[in-house]
Amino acid sequence: MTPTITIAPVRKSIRVNANQAHAFDVFTAGLGRWWPRTHSIGKAPLKMSVLEPRLGGRWYELSEDGSQANVGKILVWEPPQRFVVSWDLNSQWKPDTTVSSEVEVKFIADGPHATLVELEHRKLEQMGAEAGASMRKDVDGGWPGMLEHFKREAEA
Repeated sequence: MTPTITIAPVRKSIRVNANQAHAFDVFTAGLGRWWPRTHSIGKAPLKMSVLEPRLGGRWYELSEDGSQANVGKILVWEPPQRFVVSWDLNSQWKPDTTVSSEVEVKFIADGPHATLVELEHRKLEQMGAEAGASMRKDVDGGWPGMLEHFKREAEA
């Protein structure tokens, strides 16, 4: 019998001075405006990150040479409260749907002009113990900076 491994989810949150609907829209449809060009999985330089804002929509990168690299797809779509997207990347940051984890992002109204954004990156154990632990370490360190990029765009 193989022991079941569990890797704790990565949980991050940030408060933005923007209403819930605006925060949701900037995070999803506006991903290309705030996702840093330096954080890319494609072979060519990143032109834009795209999240198709609908159930079943793709999360992909469009490179300057026109090529695309898939990051994941929308699994749950509940605007403006939350969405869940698959993270179809392996621990070498290459597209791989056999080791998908999930990212859930919730948008909780905090008054009429502020939103608490809660992000959970989970199911990392689907990558295996070593690869999942490696990815967990990477995303635990990476998501705070990404949320700061998002906050700046949402509050602009």
